[in-house]
Amino acid sequence: MEESHLPKQARKKSIAVAVLTISDSRTEADDKSGKIIREKLEDAGHQVKEYGICLDEGEHIVKQLSDWLADSSIQAMIFTGGTGIGARDITVEMVTPYFTKPLDGFGELFRFLSYTEDVGSKALLSRAAAGAIGLQVVFLLPGSSKAVALAMDKLILPELPHIAHELTKHLEG
Repeated sequence: MEESHLPKQARKKSIAVAVLTISDSRTEADDKSGKIIREKLEDAGHQVKEYGICLDEGEHIVKQLSDWLADSSIQAMIFTGGTGIGARDITVEMVTPYFTKPLDGFGELFRFLSYTEDVGSKALLSRAAAGAIGLQVVFLLPGSSKAVALAMDKLILPELPHIAHELTKHLEG
C-alpha cells in the first residue's frame, strides 16, 4: 500500500520493537540476523526497545515472549531463528498458540518471495509466521540473514506502522 493511502496516524510512525534471536550458538558479537533487523528498524525510524538472545528451549522463548507482552510500550516483536523443521526448531510451536489473530498472509507471502527470489522449492521448509497477540504484532523469521533481510525489506517495514495502527485504532480518541 502506498504510504499516502495509509491512515494519517500510520504514516511515518515510529514503532517500538523488541528483537529476539533464538539460537543455541549465537552471541551478540556474531548475531548477523539480529543485527540486520535492528539496523533496518533504526534506519526506518523505528525504536529498538529491547534486544536479546535466548536458547532454543521452550521455557526460555515463552519467558521472553511473556515479559515483552507485559510491557505495553512494546508494539511489535521480531523473533529470528527456530522456524525450520529441525528437531530444535520450536519457535513456531512455542509462540503461535498465543496468537489472538494469526496473519496467515505473512507466511504465505514470505514463502512466495523466498521461492521467487532464489531459494526455489526449499522455501516450503520455512515455517515463518506472524500474528497479533492482543495489541502487539509478532513476526517469526528464519535465522538466515538473507531471509531476514527479505522479510524486513519486502513485508515488515512497509506494513509495520499500518499493522500497529490497525491493532490500536480503537484506542484513539
